[in-house]
Amino acid sequence: MANALQSTNSPYLLQHAQNPVEWLPWSEAALQRAEEHDQPIFLSIGYAACHWCHVMAHESFEDPQTARLMNEHFVNIKVDREERPDLDHIYMQAVVALTGQGGWPMSVFLTPEGKPFYGGTYFPPLPRGGMPSFRQVLSTIADAWDNDRQSLLESADRVTDHLASLREKPPLEDLFETKDLNTAVERLQESYDWQFGGWGPAPKFPQAMAVTFLLAQASRGSQRAEEIALDALDAMGKGGMYDVIGGGFARYSVDKFWLVPHFEKMLYDNALLARSYLYAAVLTGRQDYRRILTKTLAFVTRELTDPQGGFYSSLDADSDGEEGKYYTWSEGELAQALADHPHRELFYQAYQITPEGNFEGKIVLQQGPSDQELAQTFNLAEDKIPEILDKLHADLFEIRTQRVRPAVDDKVLTGWNGLMLTTFAEAARYLGEEAYLNIAIRNSKFLVEHLRREDGRLLRAWRQGQAQQPGYLEDYAALIQGLLALYQADPDPTWFQTARELTGEMLELFYHPGEGFYDTGPEDDTLPFRPRSQQDNAVPSGSSLAVQALLSMAALTMDFDWQEIAEDTLAQHKDTILRYPTGFGTWLQAADFSVGPTTEIALLGDPDHPLMQDYLRATSRTYRPRTVLARAEAPGGEEQPELLEDRSLLEDLPTAYLCRSFVCLQPTNQLAEFKRQLEAE
Repeated sequence: MANALQSTNSPYLLQHAQNPVEWLPWSEAALQRAEEHDQPIFLSIGYAACHWCHVMAHESFEDPQTARLMNEHFVNIKVDREERPDLDHIYMQAVVALTGQGGWPMSVFLTPEGKPFYGGTYFPPLPRGGMPSFRQVLSTIADAWDNDRQSLLESADRVTDHLASLREKPPLEDLFETKDLNTAVERLQESYDWQFGGWGPAPKFPQAMAVTFLLAQASRGSQRAEEIALDALDAMGKGGMYDVIGGGFARYSVDKFWLVPHFEKMLYDNALLARSYLYAAVLTGRQDYRRILTKTLAFVTRELTDPQGGFYSSLDADSDGEEGKYYTWSEGELAQALADHPHRELFYQAYQITPEGNFEGKIVLQQGPSDQELAQTFNLAEDKIPEILDKLHADLFEIRTQRVRPAVDDKVLTGWNGLMLTTFAEAARYLGEEAYLNIAIRNSKFLVEHLRREDGRLLRAWRQGQAQQPGYLEDYAALIQGLLALYQADPDPTWFQTARELTGEMLELFYHPGEGFYDTGPEDDTLPFRPRSQQDNAVPSGSSLAVQALLSMAALTMDFDWQEIAEDTLAQHKDTILRYPTGFGTWLQAADFSVGPTTEIALLGDPDHPLMQDYLRATSRTYRPRTVLARAEAPGGEEQPELLEDRSLLEDLPTAYLCRSFVCLQPTNQLAEFKRQLEAE
């Protein structure tokens, strides 16, 4: 018999709708039930692409004996962390405070008031590896609730008090300066793995936000920052975590070599990593970075895009009941697929194919020798190697499409879509690709139409025609950035005006002077406290995204109140940002913009005039992370940014106005002069 999750719209919750566990979604009614029945709450938080969530579900939540124990002694609540990042943040902090580490599936036990007193992640069905079985945990807590409740309540109070203390505002520090950006680069260098690339031991996460910050420093002339960023991108781009056959990145590498991924593919990872490769391609002119970018965006377009224009959340790690089965190969499969191919031996050497494989008897494709080394071995021009490998990849891709595909989590999350919208829009602007612009326009129209209520309030999640859950700070800030990126690629003032409206709503809902940004709006009183996350995790924190959005909006509107809010928020967290730079990559990107100098460009004139097109090509020829662009055919109109006010055409020709940190140079209608102004430091 189905439980209450059958009435939800989350793919993750629906996966558990047939469990014998009497699951409830998080709600005031669920908390009231716990209070009325005088029972503790078992809260399980996960997501659809989570491999170990599926394992625990199969081992425990589908087991009738375990379900009987859960139903008898607990009110059981299931949460999709992607729909409710506020709950995920609060209770992940609790699990880390209780155990020293966190992860998913998250398993937390609460009082009826929602206070956590015990927690963990995955619990096995039988004791192993020093872990008690899940049934042992359930029985012990049920017994303690009945016979030693006071100790549990005291634990809940201690944990809740600790979590509340984490929300205290730190003292205001000085504003960021150039020397602070240099300090962050030094600290990123100190912890960098020069042997295998990236930061930290296994499992190794991509740290795209830190890489993008380093690329911004490279644009300032920092050779050291450029070397670190490009080394990290090179290490990941060889394959393994990066899918050389179909494009796109898996969540992380389980080893330190970037070889064996945790095979789930998340929208946000691909948005952030594709953007890093885009910036690196523009900064260096390297075609291999551009190929990785275009294949990743092709993957998103092909496999994570709803027919109406929204981007889906993820692809599962498993297919046909086995993790990674869709992506791995046996040597026999490759031999058969490439038997008649003239470059079979080149492929085998490129990917170091052996009968034994490199992952549990199977093969994960990761390039070993460089293109230059392969060219020398096979007496070919170096630029022919990518062309040959691309053809082989395409042949293997066609074979792979015959396999059972991983399941897709087809919910559309506003914040994650905002990240990908930014990437498509910036790819369109920098590369001049109209197809990317059309995808970005379609996505933005979808989000504004389906995930914004008539009263203007954003919603968090959409699936199969239904949108629900008020949006979080992350959703507002990421969408504002996406719309601003789109406005700079496509000068329809609608995008800017919508971003301006959302900025006002974001500040009204989430910002409190003297306190900073909160992750949630004022609506939800079922939370034990109002969360305020600061660290950038897998997804940038709502606060760091909000600071970025405010700085960009201030540059376009000359609203210095917005700039002051952003800079004050940065200053509050300066010490922590500099101490832990890998955990605050988006904050560092915002700090880079704040330090400046920023470049504000206003272009007026016929959009089809050759001179206007020349201006646009000049602005996109170089990676410019501290630049905003506004353009219009003619000045005027309340929907336009203030950057366009009081501008006029010179001699009826397209005219460029360039300012640096709000100090403007002489307007020009000469391309050579505009380029000179643009390149001058």
